[in-house]
Amino acid sequence: MPATDGPRVFSVANQKGGVGKTTTAVNLGACLAELGHRTLIVDLDPQGNATTGLGLNQWSVATSMYDVLLRDVPLEDCVEPTSVRNLFAAPANLDLAGAEIELVPAFSRELRLRRALEPVSGDYDYVLIDCPPSLGLLTVNGLAASSEVMVPIQCEYYALEGLGQLLRNVELVKKNLNPTLEVTSLVLVMFDARTKLAEQVSNEVRSHFGDRVCRSVIPRTVRLSEAPSFGQPINVFDPSSRGAIAYRDLAREVSGVTAQRTR
Repeated sequence: MPATDGPRVFSVANQKGGVGKTTTAVNLGACLAELGHRTLIVDLDPQGNATTGLGLNQWSVATSMYDVLLRDVPLEDCVEPTSVRNLFAAPANLDLAGAEIELVPAFSRELRLRRALEPVSGDYDYVLIDCPPSLGLLTVNGLAASSEVMVPIQCEYYALEGLGQLLRNVELVKKNLNPTLEVTSLVLVMFDARTKLAEQVSNEVRSHFGDRVCRSVIPRTVRLSEAPSFGQPINVFDPSSRGAIAYRDLAREVSGVTAQRTR
């Protein structure tokens, strides 16, 4: 059970690339903000896709997550407002690519993000950490700083490949660094209702993981893949689209769990 006396902090993680991690972090965050929750998206991916997907220029921001993790810059100095009310971003840029190596000799290298988040924990209801598609030190920092792990799962062949390794790594982090960490949410993304395979993957994931799989399913849509190039989350880019409706449903589902847990 996640703690209820601070923000709910999610690592959005899956070491496979191209499975909708950033899409989920950005759009879920924007929909939580739309519901009135103060939400921070922490971009831990050196590609900075969450940063650009929220309309920020990763090369013109004064400070980035690299400075927070390696130079002890306070996180509040890094946070930027976005065009969405209640939604904030801690941006990344390619400098972070070197952080994996630079963190190796650093003191308390796995806990740098957790310590950076502590002073701002009272400022947000939700923190979504967009982890890179690897299981290196950046992802470990994300997991060590989180109470929950959200795993986007692509409704395609090999969807569960690598998931066992991610779950083992989560257990290692839980055992050694963060005893409260739980995989609470698996989100089926890129769902194409026209294919039998999508249905099979969905059934397989639900039979494996039960009620940890979110009821809300994210469809494969052109509008969802277009939105980042305009620097907008889907609920701003095309508010009535299937993708926007799906992520709003997911936001309600995720925040509804909060209400039940804190009663």
